[in-house]
Amino acid sequence: MCKGLATLPATCLKSAKDIKHKLSILLQKQDSQEAAQKQNTQKNEATAKRVPTAAEVEKWKESFVHVMNSEIGQAVFTHFLRSEFSQENMDFWVACEDFKNTSTCKLAKKAKLIYQQYVAVDAPNEVNLDAVAREETRQMVETGSLSCFDEAQKKIYLLMEKDSYRRFLKSKLIQDLSQGPNSATRKNLNSDCHSTDIWKGLAGGA
Repeated sequence: MCKGLATLPATCLKSAKDIKHKLSILLQKQDSQEAAQKQNTQKNEATAKRVPTAAEVEKWKESFVHVMNSEIGQAVFTHFLRSEFSQENMDFWVACEDFKNTSTCKLAKKAKLIYQQYVAVDAPNEVNLDAVAREETRQMVETGSLSCFDEAQKKIYLLMEKDSYRRFLKSKLIQDLSQGPNSATRKNLNSDCHSTDIWKGLAGGA
């Protein structure tokens, strides 16, 4: 007959408490990461409710810098990345930008959260970094410095610029947006389910 926890060795009870404590920390980290992702998504959706003008789109075609310097440009590009299942690249870049404004007392904790979310092997939203860059970033995160993600952020920026941005320029989405939000464009979008879904997102579901 079971006599309860009192009969268990003290080491077993300590191990159980340690496991409970670790689970609690993991759940807190997950909640924090999910809250940050939700905030970024809401910001993108709010910005994207304003459909860009043809002039704005033409500016984006000039260089990737113009896309990244525009809130709505970032939102539209994020929609495109989502369609390619590579949104984590923009999310990581945004997280790094936000990290640069972090107060000193929170640097170490926030650095670890970003690393665990985007950089670590098998991270929930793992970005495409080579092994050397990943290891260098891990070592930098341990220092908790404000510049610990600088190199990794640059690599992901270049990846988006050299790879995703080129496909973005050739996409039906950018071609349609170049014509402006007129009825003809909407008709073209309706013939393309993929573009229509993105347009609905940009127009706030209109």
